[in-house]
Amino acid sequence: MSQRRKKNSSDGETKPRTSFVNKFFRSSKLRPTKAESRKKSNDLEAADFQPSDDTQRTENILDTAKPLTSEMELGSRMEKNEQFLQKLGRKSVNKCLDLNNCGLTTEDVREVVALLPLLPDLEKLDISWNDLIGGTLHSVTQQMHLVSKLKILRLGSCRLTTDDVRALGEALEAIPELEELNLSWNSKVGGNLPLILQKFQEGSKIQTLELIDCNLTSEDGAFVGQLLPMMQNLEVLDLSINRNIGGSLNSIAQGLKSTSNLKVLKLHSCGLSQKSVRILDAAFRYLCELRKLDLSCNKELGGGFEDSSAQLAMLEHLEVLDLHQCSLTVDDVMSLTQVIPLLSSLQELDLSANKKMGGSSENLLSRLRFLPALKSLLINNCALQSETFTALAEASAHLPALEVFDLSWNKCIGGNLKLLLETLKFSESLQVLRLSSCSLVTEDVAVLASLIQTGHLAKLQKLILSYNDSICDTGWAIFCQNMWFLKELTELDISLRPSTSRDCGQWFRHLLCAVTTLPKITEIGMKRWILPATQEEELERFHQDHRCSIHFDLGEFQEADFPRLN
Repeated sequence: MSQRRKKNSSDGETKPRTSFVNKFFRSSKLRPTKAESRKKSNDLEAADFQPSDDTQRTENILDTAKPLTSEMELGSRMEKNEQFLQKLGRKSVNKCLDLNNCGLTTEDVREVVALLPLLPDLEKLDISWNDLIGGTLHSVTQQMHLVSKLKILRLGSCRLTTDDVRALGEALEAIPELEELNLSWNSKVGGNLPLILQKFQEGSKIQTLELIDCNLTSEDGAFVGQLLPMMQNLEVLDLSINRNIGGSLNSIAQGLKSTSNLKVLKLHSCGLSQKSVRILDAAFRYLCELRKLDLSCNKELGGGFEDSSAQLAMLEHLEVLDLHQCSLTVDDVMSLTQVIPLLSSLQELDLSANKKMGGSSENLLSRLRFLPALKSLLINNCALQSETFTALAEASAHLPALEVFDLSWNKCIGGNLKLLLETLKFSESLQVLRLSSCSLVTEDVAVLASLIQTGHLAKLQKLILSYNDSICDTGWAIFCQNMWFLKELTELDISLRPSTSRDCGQWFRHLLCAVTTLPKITEIGMKRWILPATQEEELERFHQDHRCSIHFDLGEFQEADFPRLN
């Protein structure tokens, strides 16, 4: 066991905890005698011995789940199981067993198997992100009939083997109440998906199916399409990062027509092409409840929206649309200009990393004013030009709910930030503003400081101004002198570009003074700023005097972490 686990185990011995027995068997009257207690202790010591032979170890795993023969044995096992959960730093809850990212070993799986007979009412089992349990899942699945009420099963990133996949397929029949299945980041699922899901029957209660980065084949995609009509309760389907399923999109789209309750569809990086938009568009009319659509990082999608986006406008409940890095063309933008403003429920829009938008999106960005519910707008790295930025700035005045605004990597903003800030001063909700690598100049941060000084942007929590190397020391001084108005600020980044470094000016003292008045700030990014010896001393005194938990990230040059002392 790691040091972390040993520490948790030690903590569990010294801190009082609610008995495992009391939590799971409140009505039982298990009061072992002293003789029974001694035998219980001996049983625990004997159980700690594990043979090194893999075959014998598998038999021991299964032996753990044999029927209990006496109350004494039951009490002994429950006490050991409680110690097991304490060792992992997890609490025992009769309907939820969450062992996500616990670094489980083969021996730990043995303990999990021992727990299952004690949890007849278990509804959630999460053993995701435990890489070492691959090859042992069959010992768990053989006990699935003991937890037939299970509704949520998460096995993401467990390095499942083909045998694990086959065993899981056989076990799913024993848990008919299953509503959520997550097998993401298990490459052996690819090519074997029918082995897992073939026993799903029509009327399945599955509501969430997540198969992210499972190395799915085109045949797997076709199988999903055939399976979808049986999952009419499906609300979330995530097939992201399966680049080979684009060729079977016809089958998937045909199946989607039978999932009228679908609320989330994620096809991020799935090898979609121009014709994929037309195929999906035909299915959208049947997805009236869709809330979230993610088609991002499909670089061959560009050009597909030109004549095939009409049905997208029918998604009247759509709240999230993600089209970042889709190589949108000028004609795509023109088509989307007619569609996106009609999505009146839209709350999050991501058009980032579509560089051809730069000179053709003036009308689209201007019409964003018709989306009053918009909370998050990401248009970073879109090569915006002066006209498109002006249109966006004017539209932002009509977005009162905006909380997250990312305009990073649009160089035209430098020297023109005043256009945006004139409208943002009406925003009472903005929490995150990202302006990284926007070629900002001293005048821009001076205007920003003036806006902050007048009490605007009072709810700002994250302000990213990194990679704007043209701002002189005077500009940073003006900004830092007015930072103290941002009482909700938790993160500030003013790092320099990777290719440069610079000595801090006298403004650093103003920064330290401002930080003392910001009760929530925890992170200050200052990579590649070099502190002279005198300023290092100031930083050390600041730590000693104020005892606050703030991380000054100075990158490879210097770094300072200050723990909060209670």
